[in-house]
Amino acid sequence: MTETTGKYADFEGLRAQAVALRREGLSRRQIRDRLHVDNNDLLNRLLQGEPAPEWTKRPRAKDDLREKARELRLQGMTYDQIQVELGCSKGSISLWVRDLPKPERSRSAVEQARLAGRMRWDHELAVRDAERQRTKASAREETLGMSDRELFYTGIALYWAEGTKDKVYDRREGVTFINSDPDVIVVFLAWLELLEVPRQSLAHRVMIHETADVPAAERYWADLVGVDVSALRRTTLKRHNPKTVRKNVGESYRGCLVIRVARGADLYRRIEGWWSGIATDAASRLGARTDSELEDVDRPGTVGP
Repeated sequence: MTETTGKYADFEGLRAQAVALRREGLSRRQIRDRLHVDNNDLLNRLLQGEPAPEWTKRPRAKDDLREKARELRLQGMTYDQIQVELGCSKGSISLWVRDLPKPERSRSAVEQARLAGRMRWDHELAVRDAERQRTKASAREETLGMSDRELFYTGIALYWAEGTKDKVYDRREGVTFINSDPDVIVVFLAWLELLEVPRQSLAHRVMIHETADVPAAERYWADLVGVDVSALRRTTLKRHNPKTVRKNVGESYRGCLVIRVARGADLYRRIEGWWSGIATDAASRLGARTDSELEDVDRPGTVGP
């Protein structure tokens, strides 16, 4: 007989002691230490059928949380709402209620989510707009204090983009400028002043849709160029087409202003020459050829220099 076998030979007597201690309210550890039983299997056999005392049982707080979570889920709460209510993790909540049907989102919940999204987007738009305005303000500072030469080139390019031009099929050696942007009109007038074109040689006329506030537009343009409304030439009205969906409507729509320089043939020829020089110089930088240069190329049947 081994030492261990001899130690636990009186099993029934040992069990009687273990049961008595258990009924006195001792824990497994206390019984093991009191009886010097180091074998867990033997301790289980000694205490078989004897319930543990109440004081050794762990509280089942999570069982209560689980039941509460399931109750709240059945009431239609989301995981986030249950988490706020109970203070437990969303992982635990998911395990506890995953067998329950997903609650339908109420109309108010959908509206709240939409409002939250709108608020986030409004914030993002505000941030973008602030950045946009900073970029514009910085760029504006770069062009303030324009020299006469810079204005000279600006005016040439502006006229060639927006002014009337002479064509082979339509001879127009005159200076007529049309635009709806008041800032563009101001730059053009400053350019004419730089060229010493007399103000009294300018004629102004409004072009606008007949459905607009014509008198208000006439007053606006007259004030901008510094003349009396009565000094404007007869307004050109554009007929309204009901099938056309126009976006240039409302109080901000003022049509276009037409500025014509009297006896402007010589000025037009100079403008065309200035532009030709600018285009030729730009083409040389790109290694390209301008229309004016191509016109000088010999055509079939012509005699070269």
